[in-house]
Amino acid sequence: MTIYIHGFGGNGNGSKAKAFREYFNSIKEPFIAPSLSYIPDLAIATLEELIESYHKDVFLIGSSLGGYYTIYLAQKYNLKAVLINPSINPHITLQKAIPQAPSFYDNSLYEWNQSHIEMLKKYRTQVAYQRNFKLFLQKGDELLDYKEALKYLPNANVVTEEGGTHSFDGIERYFEAIMEFKKQ
Repeated sequence: MTIYIHGFGGNGNGSKAKAFREYFNSIKEPFIAPSLSYIPDLAIATLEELIESYHKDVFLIGSSLGGYYTIYLAQKYNLKAVLINPSINPHITLQKAIPQAPSFYDNSLYEWNQSHIEMLKKYRTQVAYQRNFKLFLQKGDELLDYKEALKYLPNANVVTEEGGTHSFDGIERYFEAIMEFKKQ
């Protein structure tokens, strides 16, 4: 089972989630992209429950804040994972979202506060098995510094591109490479 973990303010129907869903459906591979709570503890609890319900054979793909959650979960459950422009220090970068953040599903606003920032800190982990990660970075990411991910995961399998955006333009070009990594 592949679980796609969306970023801050995202949802399981975002453009990357839809593209991954379409690809995995086309190759008849099990895939889910849940819409997660914006509250970090609730998002992690939901993801842990999903991972534990599948017992084994779970593969994670996380984007931005979803990448941060993915690092924590991959370490906890010894899983392979793909990280797309992951947030490495969301407890710092998401300070600017206080007091309200946007939902990209319907453009509504929700409360984002210091207690949420404190929750994020609990999920910071040292990565013991960096070879379990395939990291996709675009240097043109307008929200996060790609160098933080390179510094944090120096021994991961890394694809770095010039230009691009935080969304990682053209991730579809790598779907087959992601499947190859999953099967290794």
